[in-house]
Amino acid sequence: MHFIKQFFPVFKKTTFQQQLENILGIKPTKKLLYFTALTHKSIKDAPDENNERLEYLGDAILGCIVADYLFKRYPYKGEGFLTEMRSKMVNRQQLNDIAIKIGLKKITLYNKLDNSLRNSQIFGNTLEAIVGAIYLDKGYKKTEQWVLQQIVLQHMFVDDLESIDINLKNKLIGWASKNGKALSFEVAEEHVNSGRRTFIINAILEGEILSQGIGYNKKDASQIAAQNAIEKLGL
Repeated sequence: MHFIKQFFPVFKKTTFQQQLENILGIKPTKKLLYFTALTHKSIKDAPDENNERLEYLGDAILGCIVADYLFKRYPYKGEGFLTEMRSKMVNRQQLNDIAIKIGLKKITLYNKLDNSLRNSQIFGNTLEAIVGAIYLDKGYKKTEQWVLQQIVLQHMFVDDLESIDINLKNKLIGWASKNGKALSFEVAEEHVNSGRRTFIINAILEGEILSQGIGYNKKDASQIAAQNAIEKLGL
């Protein structure tokens, strides 16, 4: 509890718990997890005291929940469409906006003297860390319920996002052009199984394979390769 007292001297433990409950809509059990999830590395360098590890975990869990949600919502859509929709739902700017809307910015611990952090996307990272904390505190099923009820249904307006055209391949090409990088997409393999053709496409950056995508047509495979590259590059 020393960590909590050191960085939240103005809050009584019960008062801060009430703030968490008001923002998250759940009652935290393992409170230290949530304090860690709210602590940016500009405050604490140690991996077990800032939120980077929880962010890593929460990012994976959030992606899984959203992927499952989309898979069930769109039973007849292809992999490329599902990949693009997931990108729209969990992109950094979207998560950052949601984090600010639900009030995480108010209780995130970060170096407020660093002006670059005030308008950065660290609050979206905090949201992912909170997802990781909820998972460790409550388990997968309750985390899934929380994400769907508090994040997806309230803030990710899927019907509106569906109408927004985001071409991931063009996004990656634009990034490469802006940064003077040589980028290309090449068909690595082509298979026919049970009469159905499958393509494997490589995204090649500066002569090196950056990522791969597999799809039933070249467009879907390229979009998936671009999505994997974008995630790998942290764009």
